[in-house]
Amino acid sequence: MINLKNLNFKELENFVVENGWPKFRAKQIAKWLYNKKVESFDQMTDLSKEIRQTLKEKCEINSLKLLTYQQSKIDGSIKFLWQLKDGNTIETVLINEKNHKTLCVSTQVGCAVGCKFCYTTKDGLIRNLETAEIVDQYINVQRFLGDEEENRISNIVYMGMGEPLANYDNVKKSVQIFTHPDMCKLSHRKITISSSGILHQIKRMFEDKDFPQVKLAVSLNASHQSQRSYLMPISQTNTLEDLMDLLRKLPLKPGWRITLEYVLIKNVNDTVEDAKRLVNLIKKDKHRFKVNLIPFNPYPGSDFERPEESRVLAFEKVLWDNNIATFIRWSKGRDIDAACGQLRKKEMLFLNA
Repeated sequence: MINLKNLNFKELENFVVENGWPKFRAKQIAKWLYNKKVESFDQMTDLSKEIRQTLKEKCEINSLKLLTYQQSKIDGSIKFLWQLKDGNTIETVLINEKNHKTLCVSTQVGCAVGCKFCYTTKDGLIRNLETAEIVDQYINVQRFLGDEEENRISNIVYMGMGEPLANYDNVKKSVQIFTHPDMCKLSHRKITISSSGILHQIKRMFEDKDFPQVKLAVSLNASHQSQRSYLMPISQTNTLEDLMDLLRKLPLKPGWRITLEYVLIKNVNDTVEDAKRLVNLIKKDKHRFKVNLIPFNPYPGSDFERPEESRVLAFEKVLWDNNIATFIRWSKGRDIDAACGQLRKKEMLFLNA
């Protein structure tokens, strides 16, 4: 069975033509999938019964089953737990901002990168998500919210479970679907892919003419190589020096910046001296970077602690004093384990715990 949400628009057109239908049927099908967000082929009422029957025989359009969701009593964030066709589970988080809604999507079941401060990696990597499984997180949450303008999801961040660029082809295709004018119609400017810093994949993404240019965020989390290598084993082969050298050379659209994400961990990387070293790393090219400071979000069994607010503010001040755009991300959804670094595959046994 072909899941139609695994196909970008060109592939959808090819599928339509291969079945002997006029090419314009691709736009009709895309409208039903991404605008109307239907759950069955019977709802595609402007297609003939014959076409709908063929689609039923050859295709499917659903990849996720909602198991449960939790809403934060503090900030209204909602965490969704989905079951995949093979029984694995993933989590997605809806973040309610002041003027818009952002969806944090997962790209893998588990993660192989091994960052010591992240709960997701405790499961290791189980598998990559298919394109449809990434796209359906957006479709299903938008359907859950309803189509009223105030409920529209305008921003997508690839910051959930997994390393997006380790699932390059499926992430690329999902971005094509999210940004295509006949599909999800989302703005390139409002999609951000976060990476732990896989150098060859970042370079590949910016050189790939078929990969729609979206925003890039990189998990830095350290002010020197030995510190980053300790926190993020990937840095042993993708060094901090090489990473910064690559980021300085990437072609950016006018006005766009690369976000450097820095998780602040108490007594590990949160000192004023760390902040000064971070300034030295980026000050020559500060016009192309902005820094997001993320106070560490504890999870069960973690060896790390969240720094006091005074240390977070002191760290921030050092960067602003050097004219480096810096923002503290007081993570939302902490009371439901939906904050940065807290997502993890859930076993069925714990669903109602």
